[in-house]
Amino acid sequence: MGNREDLLAGARKALMERGVAKTTARDIAAAAGVSLAAIGYHFGSKERLITEALAEALGTGIGDAMDVLIRQTAGSPLPEAFAAMVDGLPAVFADNREAMLASLENMLRVARSSESQAFMADNLPGAYRDIAQSLTETHPGLTSDQAEALAGMYFTLAQGLSVLWVMSDGKAMPGGPQLVEAMTALAAHRK
Repeated sequence: MGNREDLLAGARKALMERGVAKTTARDIAAAAGVSLAAIGYHFGSKERLITEALAEALGTGIGDAMDVLIRQTAGSPLPEAFAAMVDGLPAVFADNREAMLASLENMLRVARSSESQAFMADNLPGAYRDIAQSLTETHPGLTSDQAEALAGMYFTLAQGLSVLWVMSDGKAMPGGPQLVEAMTALAAHRK
């Protein structure tokens, strides 16, 4: 690994151990085994490094797990596939609890940083595309517009459900069938 990759790995390690508020640039450099100056050289700032490290950690942990959940539903009717994906999320959240806590802690920092917001805005479309690709491959009857719309909904719901999971220790989340029922009601009342 190069210094950049070492810094990302060191940041993830320090963030999972200490949280965002308590992690210093020195902690990250020590965990990465590189000089403090390497953070500025590769990322410009500690804030940018933290944003990228957490985005990568969650993209890998939660994003890859969501991909598995989606692919396990190949051949199922779309409402059943959606319900199964939603019902599989609590286990994904449990497996990624520390990364999710760090990410929630990081949200306010990102909201106050135009640089971090720009990074997120630039990278979120890639997350949507990845989900849309999984949906298209597992449900070939979907048009690309439908897959993109569903991907946005899957991503948005996963984000919201992750917050509910953290806040209620997983006890106050709606289940997949309940959300399918809500969507069915919405579709039935379209004009």
